[in-house]
Amino acid sequence: MRRLTTIIAAALAVCLAAGVAQAAEKVKIGTEGAYPPFNYIDKDGNLVGFDVDIAKALCEAAKFECEFVVQDWDGIIPGLIAKKYDAIVASMSITEERKQKVDFTSKYYNTPAKFVAPKGANLEITKEGLKGKVIAVQRATIHENFLRDNFGDVVTVSSYATQDEAYLDLVSGRADAGIADSVAITDGFLSTPQGKGFQFYGPDFNDPKWFGEGVGIAVRKGEDALREKLNAAIEQIRRDGTYKRINAKYFDFDVYGK
Repeated sequence: MRRLTTIIAAALAVCLAAGVAQAAEKVKIGTEGAYPPFNYIDKDGNLVGFDVDIAKALCEAAKFECEFVVQDWDGIIPGLIAKKYDAIVASMSITEERKQKVDFTSKYYNTPAKFVAPKGANLEITKEGLKGKVIAVQRATIHENFLRDNFGDVVTVSSYATQDEAYLDLVSGRADAGIADSVAITDGFLSTPQGKGFQFYGPDFNDPKWFGEGVGIAVRKGEDALREKLNAAIEQIRRDGTYKRINAKYFDFDVYGK
């Protein structure tokens, strides 16, 4: 009888364990896949980058079963609202404008914007210095909003679906300068062969009015349980050293910011 009880208990334990495994929450993660070093497709066709590694670490910490969905930037918030995925991990800055449509976790990094132009351009980042210039920028970004609000009356804003397209017109000479995240420019352009003849101009730009409170994870309005689980996971990977290891893989400074 005791042996039978032991067998039944063991069987129940196996069933319970299987039930727990089956109960893992499935979460779809939307990202762009065209914004190195944060998220991009490598030469082997794999989705990689800082955002991707952070998302994977958060899914592990939160005990989520995660799947990635690649989505063009222009449609990334509409795709979330339409339930194509459950969260956006794509270097999306937390801004008041976006908060009207989606909810955000706390930040997981924060880096400033900068202007980039050919070496020797002696570009002065003022209205007078930029007057008449064509400035390349990715469409539907905080950088486009900043550019239009602050210099739109003196420059021609040339916007593109992806950051890589903006770089191409900068290299070809169809644009005089560009503006984007400083880290994205450094790793995705200045450190590449096509970016060798270019450099930064002007100061860092990080006014929260345009650049928000840092980069966070977007979820649908009212998805508080998911948002809080992701917040707890961010805290966990910051605390246990996972974030530091991922940071060191991509950067030689603390991308989390102040």
